[in-house]
Amino acid sequence: MFNIQFPEYSVKTIAVKLKPAIEKQLLQSKHPWIYSNSIEKIGKNGNAGDLAILFHQRTNKIVGVGLYDPESPICIKMLHYHSSLTVDETFFLSTLQKAFSVRKSLIDSSKTNSFRLIFGENDGLPACIVDVYNDVAVLKLYSEIWFPYVKEIVESTINTVGCKSVVLRLSRQMQNLKNSFFTDGQVIYGTLENETVVFQEHGVLFSANVIKGHKTGYFLDHRENRRIVGTLASNKSVLDIFAYSGGFSVHVLVGGAKEVTSVDVSEHALEMAKQNAKLNSFSGKHNIIVGDAFEILENLQLNKQRFDIVVIDPPSFAKSEAEINLAIKKYRFLARIGSKLVSPNGYLIIASCSSRVTKEMFFDTIQEEINKSSDSFELVKQTQHDIDHPITYKEGAYLKCAYYKKTPIQ
Repeated sequence: MFNIQFPEYSVKTIAVKLKPAIEKQLLQSKHPWIYSNSIEKIGKNGNAGDLAILFHQRTNKIVGVGLYDPESPICIKMLHYHSSLTVDETFFLSTLQKAFSVRKSLIDSSKTNSFRLIFGENDGLPACIVDVYNDVAVLKLYSEIWFPYVKEIVESTINTVGCKSVVLRLSRQMQNLKNSFFTDGQVIYGTLENETVVFQEHGVLFSANVIKGHKTGYFLDHRENRRIVGTLASNKSVLDIFAYSGGFSVHVLVGGAKEVTSVDVSEHALEMAKQNAKLNSFSGKHNIIVGDAFEILENLQLNKQRFDIVVIDPPSFAKSEAEINLAIKKYRFLARIGSKLVSPNGYLIIASCSSRVTKEMFFDTIQEEINKSSDSFELVKQTQHDIDHPITYKEGAYLKCAYYKKTPIQ
């Protein structure tokens, strides 16, 4: 049951030829982004969502199909290479079912009913996210290119996962569009009894505000890391820095931690963490500290406090290339202070979600800082994306996490 009458869009086709060197490179890499300065010739003025048909420089054969995005530096977001493509209901259903098949082992093998069904370019739909929370799907769009196809995407989502309602979320930039038919937080399909949806993650209960919450309501990407840390937590004291809505904190409480301290600058986020914890049964103590994480870490160190597990999961520090060096300095500080707060035989778990800071840069930076410590630490493991966040191109990788165990010096 759709709740809106979808507007009619007149989708055109636009002929495109790329610069020869770019064409050769893209046909080899099948990269999902084509920048405006890579185009040698384009047939006509188009609107967002028009089909951009790439023709070979010499043979004029079709070599790819994308969606035209005139307001973005990435003016063509590719859907397919090496042949033609019909972008219709069959295409969307096939794309979503293929994505679902990748996630099925997660759903079948664990008590989990929350997952990312579509991870943008990595699942063949650039600038498009579909997250599922129990029986509610959230479609988040980062580009106008998808407006002509919202109905088909929603129908394919329903047919793939059997959700009872679908919510549309728009990026901040999209929310500022003038004369847009779509709005952020629209319930496009079905009814939503409560904008806060309860779901399971490896048997642990959480909630997501799918109408007003950050991103689509929750951060699903750290699911496996949260599970792992939860298995380490029995009878342990835990410090969760940048706790947000308590992903790690709740898992360790359910895992039997005797005491957890959740730290975040947002009082509202920590209130969500408390509410998420209350959805579950646990016996440990849950402490809350509202404030700047860097200052709190320094104060904890000055007071010589120690924890069996220290989890540091900061927000992205590098929104642009110019911020990479500052991000590295922040990671160094967090690793240095975080390592001093770990009890003997305890764990330091530190993560990054800055896509511009590569895994090599991040892991090397943390290791260098750990090597400077007067204490002895053993690298236990390094992890990246969970199964529902597959990576198919370099820029799609952003998440990395390092586990260190503090070993007493003999």
